[in-house]
Amino acid sequence: MQVNRRSFLMGSAGAAAGLAFGAGSAIPAFAEDAQLRAMWWGSNDRAKRTLEVAKLYQSKSPGVTVVGESLSGDGYWTKLATQMAGRSIADIFQLEPGTISDYSKRGACLPLDEFVPSALDVQSFGADMLKLTTIDGKLYGVGLGLNSFSMFFDTVEFEKAGIPLPTPDLTWDEYAKLAVELSKSSGKSGGPYAARYAYVFDAWLRQRGKSLFAKESVGLGFTADDAREWFDYWEKLRKAGGTVAADVQTIDQNTIDTNALGLGKSVIGMAYSNQMIGYQLIIKNKLGITMLPREKKGGPSGHYYRPALIWSVGATTKQGEAAAKFISFFVNDPEAGKILGVERGVPMSPTVREAILPQLNPTEQETIKYVNLLKDQVGEYPPPVPMGATQFDQRVLRPICDELAFERVSPADAATRLVEEGKATIKG
Repeated sequence: MQVNRRSFLMGSAGAAAGLAFGAGSAIPAFAEDAQLRAMWWGSNDRAKRTLEVAKLYQSKSPGVTVVGESLSGDGYWTKLATQMAGRSIADIFQLEPGTISDYSKRGACLPLDEFVPSALDVQSFGADMLKLTTIDGKLYGVGLGLNSFSMFFDTVEFEKAGIPLPTPDLTWDEYAKLAVELSKSSGKSGGPYAARYAYVFDAWLRQRGKSLFAKESVGLGFTADDAREWFDYWEKLRKAGGTVAADVQTIDQNTIDTNALGLGKSVIGMAYSNQMIGYQLIIKNKLGITMLPREKKGGPSGHYYRPALIWSVGATTKQGEAAAKFISFFVNDPEAGKILGVERGVPMSPTVREAILPQLNPTEQETIKYVNLLKDQVGEYPPPVPMGATQFDQRVLRPICDELAFERVSPADAATRLVEEGKATIKG
């Protein structure tokens, strides 16, 4: 069924006797039928998995109907902004670490603390995992799985070029050399023009003891000199032929189907580890996965564990408890876990993780191996991003990088603008 970028109804009928969850525990029926609206972005594969879990939930929850909508990455945020303005936010909607603080502070999310643990079971996650979605002392979302930044690569193209597969200790200098070699041998570009990826810039900064956003105050965690060095690197690599052209990179909306690797325009892609499953579905050649390049051998990786994606409850909902129960089912039910696999990240629930291991295909197993590989490489999870972080990414960093790649601005001027416009955007 084609569900991406469309609304679809996951309907079920019937009077409610009780809602059966997980291992068969009974939860009292709602006084009246509940209809929940859910909204997320992602690939067709994600939409199909979500649809199946919703149908499973409804089969165990007579009287509950879930109306779901899957959107493209760029269309999603426009739709959410419209819903916020109209005070009609979806009952359940998807966020990520870079947006949960922003949207919770803007009043889009309902605090979930009152539903824990009666309707929302997050006890098995551990306190540290809950910190990832706790803003100003309140729980505003539930992480759907763990992931981190990663680098995907077409193993066949590496083999054709006679270039050894990249390893976790690859440096940025080494990456630049192999990206140029791949461009010459493959007929594709070596990799993306990743100057415009906020999360890659963040890792690059963390490798140097800095960060994208300030840790102890409101503002940026880097200077114009840092940004100029970052921009210089990517401009030199672009001019050497190691990245996709500007017109290809500007298409990228941080989604699988718009990424240069997904479009077949590059040998290497930089994305989140859970997305490997979606990429492999549309790429014929076998993909490999490793860490992002680092400043120097043995130096900090810049990586940290993060909730891959997050379910939050809309602040305007009249079905808060029902929404919390659906999320609880989504993250705790072993049958649901088997449907979802690791497409949204490695499950946070140990029970679900154990249940899905035997059925995972090789690509899914690779994502778990990757998360395990990072165990001794990850640094401290950063504080929640400040208000304005989404605008900084979408309306400041990306447009400036696009101008840079089209040679409409110099690296030095781009760096100055990034800091000036960034400071004006970050509100705290």
